[in-house]
Amino acid sequence: MSQFDAKQFLAHCARKPGVYRMLDADGQVLYVGKARDLRARLGSYFQSNVTGAKTRALVARIAAVETTVTGSEAEALLLEQSLIKSLRPPYNILLRDDKSYPYIKITTADRYPRITFHRGKRRPGARYFGPYPSAGSVRETLALVEKVFRVRNCRDSFFRNRTRPCLQYQIRRCTAPCVELVSEEDYAAQVQMAMDFLSGRSRQVSDRLTREMEQASLGLEFERAAELRDQLAAIQAVQQKQHVESDRGGDVDAVAVQARHGLAVVEVLMVRQGRILGHRSFRPETRGEEDSDEILEAFLSQYYLGERDDQSIPKEIVLPGELPGQAALQEALQSHLGRRIRLASRVRGERQAWLNMARANAEQSLLADLAARQHLEQRFHGLETLLEADAPLRRIECFDISHTGGERAVASCVVFDQHGARKTDYRRFNVTPDIGGDDYQALEEAVRRRYQRVVKEEGKLPDLLLIDGGKGQMQRAFDVVQALQLDNQMLVMGIGKGPSRRPGLEVLYLPDGRELVPGPASAALHLLQQVRDEAHRFAITGHRARRGKARRSGLEDIPGVGPKRRKALLNHFGGLKQLRNASREELARVEGINAQTADTLYNWFHE
Repeated sequence: MSQFDAKQFLAHCARKPGVYRMLDADGQVLYVGKARDLRARLGSYFQSNVTGAKTRALVARIAAVETTVTGSEAEALLLEQSLIKSLRPPYNILLRDDKSYPYIKITTADRYPRITFHRGKRRPGARYFGPYPSAGSVRETLALVEKVFRVRNCRDSFFRNRTRPCLQYQIRRCTAPCVELVSEEDYAAQVQMAMDFLSGRSRQVSDRLTREMEQASLGLEFERAAELRDQLAAIQAVQQKQHVESDRGGDVDAVAVQARHGLAVVEVLMVRQGRILGHRSFRPETRGEEDSDEILEAFLSQYYLGERDDQSIPKEIVLPGELPGQAALQEALQSHLGRRIRLASRVRGERQAWLNMARANAEQSLLADLAARQHLEQRFHGLETLLEADAPLRRIECFDISHTGGERAVASCVVFDQHGARKTDYRRFNVTPDIGGDDYQALEEAVRRRYQRVVKEEGKLPDLLLIDGGKGQMQRAFDVVQALQLDNQMLVMGIGKGPSRRPGLEVLYLPDGRELVPGPASAALHLLQQVRDEAHRFAITGHRARRGKARRSGLEDIPGVGPKRRKALLNHFGGLKQLRNASREELARVEGINAQTADTLYNWFHE
């Protein structure tokens, strides 16, 4: 295995929560860790001033790093623990039993059950709820359960020797079963409600708290309303659904595919008995012409019908969408295995979360592949051949414009060379055309400002100036380049979507009148598509940031979220901070918020 290129890896590592695995030259896992921000955490290992002999020894042995993106840091924590238990990496601290997992315990064998914090082995005579992400989450949940259901938390020795109610009864945290101020039946009902709540059936409790909060607010009891708001926020924080551990169990493979610019990655996320064991990336060879359904169908038939241990194939395979040949494939699998197997494409809840995780990791793997130097060198060479360039092409700069109805337009300029995207050279321009939505004038302004400054500061000029647009946009950019007397130092080209607007059939426009259609298998076109898409992404994020400065609140400009939904969201989560930190699954559990709107909200807050 070649020496690990930390700089190249970090340049394309996700800035999302997840788990990372550090491998040595033999492919053995050295260390498993979790992070809120994968790039930031992994970057700390490869700094020149790293302290600690153990860390330095670990870094010296790293030959590869694999990452798994998760929906939240809590999910990353539980997945990290699962992987440490199964892989037992030499550089991790290894714990016995379940001491890394805190639980809530209810002593159901008692006449008056007790609720308490628990670590360690689970024994008969009690029900356990968890695992929870942290001890703080358990204690916060315990406090809520005591407030809402008033279940005792005292030790048995204290409970048996009471002759009068304690302080917990006075502050309405207990119903005083020790002195029989509550009947055994009523107390059992309280305990059952508490167990239902801890099992995830908390909608009824949340609705009741919401009603009380609204009533307190209408009654001008603002301190009480604030207390209830905080309780709602705490419920959401500690009761978030964990998709790396599932009480329902089940053996599932979640399979996702990402294909772009002639490359494809298929990701298989393996879940056994409700627990994520890990994921694996496959890179089928393609011609660049196949769509995602074709790639996925070919992969499924070869992977599951090949020479494999039949017992390792799960009963259910979750797919991102229904495939044209799905029925035939399912029949073939059942015949091959001699048992029932389900190909599911319409899933919700945990299975949708697993599929989202597989999709996110496939996207991350594809981005890393697209940035690989070998691919880029081949594509730059293909572009030189296509354009019949007199000199080597080593640097490409691409411009794109983004706006909403002509307002707050932003122009992006991204830079690529044979090592990939040079993000330190990226630039954005807040452009102000005379008429809102005039992309031609906005483009002229951005190109002029960019290269006037480059010339003034004696900066580096591109070998190719790429414009995301057709013949008109290309000509306006070329006019600016001519006016600056730079037309003999760079090529100018536009990339349009073509008559059918299908990827792979783009038309390239050149100032000499040539119109080239390289075709979907062209390595040169794959490079240009990658650069153009990055310019488009960079322009959109810049425009959103500019538009965000003019917002009056964090919710008012989100598409599809009106006053009623805003109220439901804030009531459910208790505040904007908790709402911003919610996962897609938590958002979808709010009344009136479907899966599509939940995706819109999550992307709005995180992109």
